Amino acid sequence: MKPVKVGLLGLGTVGTGVVRIVEGNQEDLSRQVGSPIIIEKIAVKNIDKYRSIEVDTAKLTEDPWEVILDPGIDVIIEVMGGVDQTKGYILEALERGKHIVTANKDLMALHGSEVLAKAQQKQCDIFYEASVAGGIPIIRTLIEGFSSDRITRIMGIVNGTTNFILTKMSQEGASYEEVLKEAQELGYAEADPTSDVEGLDAARKMAILGTLGFRSNVELKDVSVSGISKVTSEDIVFAKKLGYEMKLLGIAERQGDEFTINVQPTMVRKQHPLASVNGVFNAVYVHGEAVGETMFYGAGAGELPTATSVVADLVAVVKNLKLGVNGLKAIVPYKPKKISNDKDVYFKNFVLLHVADKAGVLARITQVFAEFDVSLASVVQQPNEANPDAEIIIVTHLASKASMKKVLEHFETLDVIRRIKSVYRVEG
Repeated sequence: MKPVKVGLLGLGTVGTGVVRIVEGNQEDLSRQVGSPIIIEKIAVKNIDKYRSIEVDTAKLTEDPWEVILDPGIDVIIEVMGGVDQTKGYILEALERGKHIVTANKDLMALHGSEVLAKAQQKQCDIFYEASVAGGIPIIRTLIEGFSSDRITRIMGIVNGTTNFILTKMSQEGASYEEVLKEAQELGYAEADPTSDVEGLDAARKMAILGTLGFRSNVELKDVSVSGISKVTSEDIVFAKKLGYEMKLLGIAERQGDEFTINVQPTMVRKQHPLASVNGVFNAVYVHGEAVGETMFYGAGAGELPTATSVVADLVAVVKNLKLGVNGLKAIVPYKPKKISNDKDVYFKNFVLLHVADKAGVLARITQVFAEFDVSLASVVQQPNEANPDAEIIIVTHLASKASMKKVLEHFETLDVIRRIKSVYRVEG
């Protein structure tokens, strides 16, 4: 039983988890794959740095090329992050016939098609389960579990930081600024939280899921993105009164051969399974033409949940090595990319307006909706002691994205509308 030798790029949170699992579960892993798995070399930024796990310093190097160029290493696990330089490492490793496991969502969202094509050319495996939802096996499910079905919709909470913030705001009535500070103190949010709170992290993950689900080359620029930094406590109070929870959702939808992918704060009906996904947890809801509705839930980040997905990919690579079938499961996009026109994308909307408190205002507003063929499900006007203007809350029926854009543009020209306070998508 010749051992399979692994090179590890990065020994941060996830890399440490990988070492713990591989070394701690060696007997189980060996029985699964038929040979020992040995972490041969590890590239780190600083060999002398204190670590929470004991590692033989002879295995450590500060030069990633020592790992990439080692002829004895069969598999490279990349958990160091970064994009351009890391892509160079990955492509060179593939060129040399090494199989790749990565947790790098940025790399796969931006350069996935190039990396997958190289892997297919060199008949190498490249697995990246941990890049999207931590410990949730959603990528493997899309590739294998839905291989006989046609996916029409992927909707999910794929960023734990924003879900933590919105959950706290909903359950405790805290402001966005207060909860963001707490998330940073707990380590859930970075010192610069832009990638999370502005939806960029979720957009990268949805680009990956869209590529796999629709078999088309979805690029980051194809994803319409809006974050949570403008969500207020008032918005969440109104959502709860109407029977909704506020979530940052990634939504990929297909109609025929066309698709659209959005990341945006969304009011989710409380009865919907995604409405009860709280804290730092993630969930992905997939609809197939044959199977119908399915949902996958679990820890979206963290040392061991993410490392579990990485090691599961490693096991898959080693099993393929034993069978001699590496490089056969890479999904290289093959369908032409057709982005849906805004006039063909329909969803419900929540609109909160601050308006002049006088007769005839409501009639003028409803007239605008009618003019652009947007039907209204409910209209509520209420006083607000803290606001001298009246507040009008509107929930539409299904309306095209193009029509709603025209409505909002027209509202900007009406002198009776003081402010378009909030606009959100509504699901359920």
